[in-house]
Amino acid sequence: MAWDTEGTRRRLLEAATIEFAERGPDGTTMARIADRAGLNKERLYKYFGDKQALFEVVLSGELEKLAASVQPPAGGLEDIGEFAGRTFDYHAAHPELARLLLWEGLADGPVADEANRTAHYQNKARAYAAAQRAVDQLPPGYKSVFVLHDVQGYEHNEIAEIMDCSIGNSKSQLHKARMRLRELLHEALRAQAREDRKAASADSGGKD
Repeated sequence: MAWDTEGTRRRLLEAATIEFAERGPDGTTMARIADRAGLNKERLYKYFGDKQALFEVVLSGELEKLAASVQPPAGGLEDIGEFAGRTFDYHAAHPELARLLLWEGLADGPVADEANRTAHYQNKARAYAAAQRAVDQLPPGYKSVFVLHDVQGYEHNEIAEIMDCSIGNSKSQLHKARMRLRELLHEALRAQAREDRKAASADSGGKD
């Protein structure tokens, strides 16, 4: 009988996701993961290599699921709010992802799938910059980090480092920057509303 390679891989990844989310990479073992999957430990090593490599595969896979389910805003500041809401809903339905990200930060090891994550978050930053339309002094990278912080409830220091916008360890600085971001978003919304009114007035021949 042929071995179900894909089925075996899926069972191992599911078991690893549960173990890593519950215990972190330092708190579990390859043996525990294999036992949870009901498979031989040697098969786990064969498919994924060592434990760190397996953790990176698990985290990268979960992030890919998030990216596929919640697309960045296509345009318009209102879309950013919608995007934040959908991101929040996704994390509420998949709490294991937030735990995996927390464990990654606590482990203080290499960033999983750094190149692809860098490109992904830079694309988000560009989407925010295009949507905002207002000129401000806050780099778009901060916008991405703060939206993630607000909907997930913790500080994304690793993502901040990836995007070259380190927010440091000062909670007061983080709070001030986030408040400034919200002010800028409100200013941009008001500016857009003024533009919309002008356009509507022009279309109607200046008659209200």
